Amino acid sequence: MQIFKSENKKSNALPLLAVGTFGLHVFTLLLLIFHGSMLQQLRRQLTPQSLVQLVDGRVITADPQENLERQPETIRRFVAETMNLMLTWSQQQPPTTVWEISSQLVADDFKQKMKSQVINLNPDSQFENVNRGTENVLVIQKISQPTKIGNGQWKVEIFANQLTFSSYDKLGKSTSFNKQILVRAINEPATSLPNAPLPSHFAVYRLGEARLEIYNVCEIQDKNCSGNSN
Repeated sequence: MQIFKSENKKSNALPLLAVGTFGLHVFTLLLLIFHGSMLQQLRRQLTPQSLVQLVDGRVITADPQENLERQPETIRRFVAETMNLMLTWSQQQPPTTVWEISSQLVADDFKQKMKSQVINLNPDSQFENVNRGTENVLVIQKISQPTKIGNGQWKVEIFANQLTFSSYDKLGKSTSFNKQILVRAINEPATSLPNAPLPSHFAVYRLGEARLEIYNVCEIQDKNCSGNSN
């Protein structure tokens, strides 16, 4: 008889336990919704609005626009380090791998043309397969101050040489790389890190934090260099 009563009490406790657990889940869900609402309100409070003065004298407030301004030294550093990464390779860092990583800093609609320019820079070098002992290094002589050519767009002139060394040519061969590099500001970084990143991935990811991308490259003497890469 006592065993029956004990089992009866256990069976009666199960529905209560289920109801209590369900109630706890509902309370947790409501708490999360409340916290989410509070975070949204806090985000709106912490995001300052801009004061806009209209032509007719009225004043309104508006949400801030995307920042398309970059410091000149940030632009110069982005161009220098990007081109250095892109045009320096060896058997340990083959050109195909270097291009795959560094091309994240190039606009999507310009990647194919940029790759062709990199391959044709030194026709004697092997882009797909690098011989043992062969190494290409970009040596930069000068980078100009950025010239603003549009809203969030700049042109930088770079004067450099790509040096090619091999096991049978220790003195190396020099190929000039004198170009106009056109860069523009972007809203979000275009770079990402894979699950097993290489040092080059970290370097490109760090450069991507500047939120810039290369969208055209022209010869240094081209007077009509513009955003049209065709």
